[in-house]
Amino acid sequence: MTEVAPRSQFLSLHVLETLVAVLPVRDENGSPKSLVYGGVERHMISSQARRRAERVHARDRANAGVGALAGRSTGLRTREWALITAKSLADEHGWDKDEAVVTARAVIEATGLKFGDPAKKTVANLTKVLLFAPSDAGTRIATRIHEHAEELRAWRDDYLRVQAESGKKTARRGARTSEPDPTPEEAGGTAEAALPALPKQHRDAVLFAIAPRDAIDIALYGRFLAEIADSPNVDGAVQSSHAFTVQEAEQVDDFYAAADDAKLHRKRNALDFLDSADDAGAGMTGYQSLISGTFYRHAVLDRVQLLSNLRAAGMTETEAAGAASDAEKEFVNAFVEAFPEAKKNSTASTGSLPALVLAFEGVRPYNYAAAFQRPIDEGPVRRSEESPTGTVGEGPAGPAAVRRLLDHHAFVSARRPDLRTARVLTYDPQIDAVLQEHVAAGRVDVTSVTAIEELAQ
Repeated sequence: MTEVAPRSQFLSLHVLETLVAVLPVRDENGSPKSLVYGGVERHMISSQARRRAERVHARDRANAGVGALAGRSTGLRTREWALITAKSLADEHGWDKDEAVVTARAVIEATGLKFGDPAKKTVANLTKVLLFAPSDAGTRIATRIHEHAEELRAWRDDYLRVQAESGKKTARRGARTSEPDPTPEEAGGTAEAALPALPKQHRDAVLFAIAPRDAIDIALYGRFLAEIADSPNVDGAVQSSHAFTVQEAEQVDDFYAAADDAKLHRKRNALDFLDSADDAGAGMTGYQSLISGTFYRHAVLDRVQLLSNLRAAGMTETEAAGAASDAEKEFVNAFVEAFPEAKKNSTASTGSLPALVLAFEGVRPYNYAAAFQRPIDEGPVRRSEESPTGTVGEGPAGPAAVRRLLDHHAFVSARRPDLRTARVLTYDPQIDAVLQEHVAAGRVDVTSVTAIEELAQ
């Protein structure tokens, strides 16, 4: 019987993908994000945009009963937990909608989460921070409230009364700005101290509902919640870097004109040229920036951290091992398949497939961004002795980047004996030819695979 070698702690993933006329992420001015590396500007796709696309991709597949995580618990990152809880109270337990919202907000707020300004309807029932919690947290909180409705209604009324009185005192003190602030004894204590505390057994139930529990995507990507000290944070098992172009940034400002259907209809049916002139011109015009290039991106899965997170969620060692294996498969799938959806309907960017995926294991993470510190020169390939300046064009960025990445990996592998089980996947026939050329020449030792599932085994 063949022994299976133990797996290393870290699974490193590297992708090269060529994108044409897209705008997957933008800065605060609506322009493409960029960075300077190797002395030139590069286009960038931020790691947070990539991570969200991957997390949502995996969650949607799991909820649809597809993929390795089918049927497993996943998380939801939102500010709307009070509204979600209120909806569950109204739909499943028959509460009045207005009472449900007020009660849900009071219970969650008393647990420790801060909410928006009550005077502003748009944010009054939204938490100030995004909370990443299991998707059934709102249902669990609603069930708790309904099961102890009489007790919690009495507590809620007292809580809201004291809160309203404290708000009035604060408003009066604000109006008398020339007077010194009263001492705590004069004011009857601070507003926070005067608020009735949520009974411990109910607060513990809410904390359990919003705890990471067995949500696989929280174990993978982690979460940070500073507002509630006794609600556990999670160090994510996934490390991601920003994607950047291997060549200098290429950008075009695309002018567009949008037609007004009603105006064109009138123009076509105009009785004379004067009526037609009134409907001349486009309905709307503008500019949008579009970028093109071959991007390098990188991510690492820490298998030990993933197991630790799952065990901390209450799983047995056997359960955690099974869940970790499923999570790894889905993480690799999402890393390869998912793509940020900005401008997807006008650029079809989500249809892009990677030119090359390289996966391998090691005792530490490995980032190969240094392979592209010198930007790729897409000029014609020519022999160095024929180039008076000493620069040699590398041809199209896609194949050139693959050659660099494979050469870089071969060089590092010769010096780092922990690197093993290197696998590559390509969806591009010209890239496959480059790969076979390297393997045949003995310049790189990798196994070519034809399915995502084979990248990590």
